[in-house]
Amino acid sequence: MTTRTFRITVRGVFDGLSTEQRAELLTGAAEHDVLQAAFTAEGHLSYDLAARPAFTFRFLDEGEAEEDILDAVERAETAATAWLVGRGYGFKRLRAQGEDLSQAPLGKRQRRAIAQSATP
Repeated sequence: MTTRTFRITVRGVFDGLSTEQRAELLTGAAEHDVLQAAFTAEGHLSYDLAARPAFTFRFLDEGEAEEDILDAVERAETAATAWLVGRGYGFKRLRAQGEDLSQAPLGKRQRRAIAQSATP
């Protein structure tokens, strides 16, 4: 079977942060900058607390069948929740969404590369 790659995004909003928690997040903001965002197996958190209290976790997972994405989304949401709860950060409106990259439409460069490789 072919391995499928899934990108899972878990979004939410920080809620009820104490002054200390907010300061802690602001101190670590550079490593969680939106411009550094990446999909990783362990999950990458990005936020810009100075602009708004929203956050995004990005996870990379794999499966063999199309329906494996449901388990991947559940694992990602569980991991994000565990990270937040483990640090005592309040949150609300947590929602997760997954994308099967084997089903993603090809971009213009990808289509051009395929066309060029197909011509002798």
